[in-house]
Amino acid sequence: MHGNDDVGMQKEDWVSRCANLIVLAYQSCGVVYGDLSTSPLYVYKSTFSGSLRKYQDEETVFGVFSIVFWTLTLIPLLKYVIIVLGADDNGEGGTFALYSLLVRHAKFNLMPNQQAADEELSTYFKPGYTAQDTPILKAFRNFLEKHRKSRTFLLVMVLFGASLVIGDGVLTPAMSGKPLILSHLFVVSVLLRAADWPDILLLALFRFICPPPPPPPPVLSSFSGLQVHSNTLTNGQVVLLSCIVLLCLFTLQHWGTSRVAFLFAPVVIIWLLCLAAIGIYNIAVWNPRVLRALSPIYLVRFFQRTGRDGWISLGGVLLSMTGTEAMYADLGHFTADSIRVAFVGLIYPCLVLQYMGQAAFLSKSPDCDMHFVFFESVPRRIFWPVLVLATLAAIVGSQAVISATFSIVRQCSALGCFPRVKIVHTSRRIHGQIYSPEINWILLVVCLAVTIGFRDTNLIGNAYGMACAGVMVVTTLLMSLVMVFVWQQGVVLASLFLLAFLPVEAAYLLASVMKVPQGGWLPLALSLLVVFVMYVWHYGTRRRHLFDVQNKVSLKWLHALGPSLGIVRVPGIGLIYSELATGVPAIFSHFVTNLPAFHQVLVFVCVKAVPVPHVRKAERHLIGRVGPREFRMYRCVVRHGYKDVLADDYDFENDLVLRLAEFVHMEAAEQQDDAGGPPQQQRNSDGSVEGRMAIVNRPIDPLEAGLHMRRPFFNSLEESLVVRAAVAANNADNNATTGKSETLQSLQTMYEAESPGFANRRRVQFEINEEDGGQMDPAVREELRALVEAKHAGVA
Repeated sequence: MHGNDDVGMQKEDWVSRCANLIVLAYQSCGVVYGDLSTSPLYVYKSTFSGSLRKYQDEETVFGVFSIVFWTLTLIPLLKYVIIVLGADDNGEGGTFALYSLLVRHAKFNLMPNQQAADEELSTYFKPGYTAQDTPILKAFRNFLEKHRKSRTFLLVMVLFGASLVIGDGVLTPAMSGKPLILSHLFVVSVLLRAADWPDILLLALFRFICPPPPPPPPVLSSFSGLQVHSNTLTNGQVVLLSCIVLLCLFTLQHWGTSRVAFLFAPVVIIWLLCLAAIGIYNIAVWNPRVLRALSPIYLVRFFQRTGRDGWISLGGVLLSMTGTEAMYADLGHFTADSIRVAFVGLIYPCLVLQYMGQAAFLSKSPDCDMHFVFFESVPRRIFWPVLVLATLAAIVGSQAVISATFSIVRQCSALGCFPRVKIVHTSRRIHGQIYSPEINWILLVVCLAVTIGFRDTNLIGNAYGMACAGVMVVTTLLMSLVMVFVWQQGVVLASLFLLAFLPVEAAYLLASVMKVPQGGWLPLALSLLVVFVMYVWHYGTRRRHLFDVQNKVSLKWLHALGPSLGIVRVPGIGLIYSELATGVPAIFSHFVTNLPAFHQVLVFVCVKAVPVPHVRKAERHLIGRVGPREFRMYRCVVRHGYKDVLADDYDFENDLVLRLAEFVHMEAAEQQDDAGGPPQQQRNSDGSVEGRMAIVNRPIDPLEAGLHMRRPFFNSLEESLVVRAAVAANNADNNATTGKSETLQSLQTMYEAESPGFANRRRVQFEINEEDGGQMDPAVREELRALVEAKHAGVA
């Protein structure tokens, strides 16, 4: 019986895991693959936009499809799905995830203010990691660790990859700007038909996809035989409509995507199924022999026949991989298995069928206008539904890239590589949905400039392809280092990885470089500008920290002042923010010299980033003492990962008091364990002594009902502190006590109702537990009493 029950439970657990995997795979389709799924709109158009037009026959078309097929197989499927997705940083992905893995498992870090205690974080090293260096690996590691230029080059390479992703945030909406107008023009065209307007106006509306060079060739197959006159709708009017749509897209960013995100997955899935159906239809109707192009022989023949022209056309084929990096960058929102299932089960076969179908159509349509190849391959009866789906898919793809840009900027700012910008969380339930007003408006301005300046999706496509190739090369180089230093698979395996993927990606990158005069200069210029800003900011951050370290106050001078610090100590807690994790900042000597009084309790607070995506709440605070106990001076180092969200001031203040109280207990317990010996201390570089930093990580337990605190407190504090919610029994008692007028009381009631955090802050009280039977050490009791009194007096 027990055996059958165990089997049943295992079966239910397996079914539950499978169901969860399918749900995550379904959701990932809308978030991860929005950009990749819209690539069929412009791959063949961009590939045949140059000198390859003179080779537009069946053999060449089959060769192009063979390159597209093997590119999708080698890079997205083999490299990303099978290998790169396994290099997660505690479930997170992206360029910074690879970099953080490297700086933790090897001393490549240039970030200042790092401590040995950071390596004690539970998420710092990979589970089961032990340093096992071979002689070759050890020499390689020592070379990178000792030479600062090599570490600087590694950081610049990471920043360059991040800047290319930010560039995608400009190029993707600009690339999709004209498809986004489709929904508006669809409604307009229906109204024009209802009003019996000439068909020539409807034709002009669809010339926006990519204005062909004069003389204007035939347009959509549904209107074959008709010509579009340039005076019906000028290119300037099309650009104006594109700018209006882009303005609406960026203006609505502050609302977030949580209200419409549930539509992303079905839109992309229906769009992909539609692509697959159209591809199968074109294969069956136009040229079933296109199946032969799956052989790499056609790839070889293509380059033998086209030569240099074929190599340059790789810049267009490269667009079939745009959005591939999102599989790894969005790993934190899903799981590696769910992303793999979605790609292998839906994305990959649908895209292959669509590209194959377009190739079959092109092989039998040598006179087809390449500017409209996708829409001309669509059967006439379903043209309008496909048009609407293409518009919705373009919107989803653009939104995903814009959101990824916000995330990259936040990570760069957390690691001290980007100026601090305002971050707004647009969803209470979904952690990763953020919005930055400053970055949003900068993206809008640059995107409008690109749309107005280029006016052609072919030029924008050239720029887009170069950005995509650059990110892939950076990922390949970082991934090879991860294989060596994190996975410890040896230099040989990492070299094989480089030999398998780097030549292919380098060929695409060089082909994109050849198109620098035709738009490829744009991502290069944007990336260099962003890298310059990032590196200058990071360099300034390091120099400022070095200045603070060289000019910090000696603890010997502080001890000479005595417990009063030579000034009057008034009730209250003073928080002094500093970038230093050790030592006393130089500004403190200015306070002591120029202020007549200072707070009874002083806490030096340092908020710093560590190279991990998230720091657990139990490991976030490092608490220590500055000087002897009677000085009432403490240090609190608040550590956060590059994807963490810092709590507000109110939570921090109350949590800090409890952490300090717990530290006092821990310190007293250690002294008792050491038979009354002095507490452990650490010596600074200037020879002064400072109390040991400790992680206060006691378990968290909810407080009594009625305390409206967002974070509960420690169960162990019940031995020393009782936190009570001093809620008034009725307003009459409060009115008699305060003596305030009815008008003022009503205004206060309204304010507290609208600002619950303020009301809760006033009502929280800390009291010493007097029911401990006298077991508490008198010195500890006195220190806790001083801490409680200071908190009630106020925090500044």
